[in-house]
Amino acid sequence: MGGAEAQVIPLHGPGREKPEAPAAGRDLREQEGAPVVAFPGADQPPAADPLSDAARSALGFIRDRLTGDYTVDEFGFDAELTEAVFLPPLRALYKKWFRVDTHGVENLPAAGGALLVSNHSGTIPLDSLMTAVAVHDETGGRHLRGLGADLVFQVPLVGSFARKSGQTLACHADAERLLRKGELVGVWPEGFKGVGKPFASRYKLQRFGRGGFVSAALRAGVPIIPVSVIGAEEIYPKLGDIKVLARMLGLPYFPVTPFFPHFGLLGALPLPTKWSIEFGEPIPTDAYDPDAVDDPMLVFQLTDQVRESIQQTLYRRLSQRKSVFRG
Repeated sequence: MGGAEAQVIPLHGPGREKPEAPAAGRDLREQEGAPVVAFPGADQPPAADPLSDAARSALGFIRDRLTGDYTVDEFGFDAELTEAVFLPPLRALYKKWFRVDTHGVENLPAAGGALLVSNHSGTIPLDSLMTAVAVHDETGGRHLRGLGADLVFQVPLVGSFARKSGQTLACHADAERLLRKGELVGVWPEGFKGVGKPFASRYKLQRFGRGGFVSAALRAGVPIIPVSVIGAEEIYPKLGDIKVLARMLGLPYFPVTPFFPHFGLLGALPLPTKWSIEFGEPIPTDAYDPDAVDDPMLVFQLTDQVRESIQQTLYRRLSQRKSVFRG
């Protein structure tokens, strides 16, 4: 203004030199002598995945249920549902309440079919469920495909759960199909006569029927494994039977125990007896001719052999037991 010329001040004139750029990879604070403080967590390893294996498994199970991406076999068995839902509570009962000991697990085949024949007792047949847990856990994941009575599949919800957990109707055709597929099949020949026998008859085997299970094993050519369960007889000591109520409800018996029905649902809690399950030496059937199944004397002989093996094992185990609740 007023004819005066504007003065240009150089940006990098004397006293205004551009500061030297820090060396590559060198912290500016280090040049100034300032102490280097690491950012909190900078040297720590990456945070672990907050989802545990159990949580991932549960989420995967729910996803499969929602998308329908799961398999059910021709008998209605849902292996994934059994592993995730049915087995965990049964395993807790098995380990914590009944504290089951197993013997002779080396007699359970790692592969191929076999027929497991067991004594039956307890007023409520928890012995079949505990045997299924023992088979699964001792074989590294094989499932026991139990043969159940008609009544099991006629009860609402119970029948559906039984099918989904691998049980099927106790008939020759289903038993043979499962055995030929290489499954472990469980049968309890005493049926309701064994489960509902009075406490005074505990550990005395009832009649084994006509030997239908032997015929199935002979046709499939698989071994028969006797199974002896100690401890189940005392969980609900059956002192009586209200036959009128049993007929009204369509049940084979309506039990009276020291605690049920006097204490209601609390009386339905099983006593925490100490259990043992022994898997006996297999009885082979593959050496017999195909037409051996039509020989009634052979079928009777094998049936009696299995029954005697279970009964003698029960007596032996009972003689070694010191306490019902401590084993």
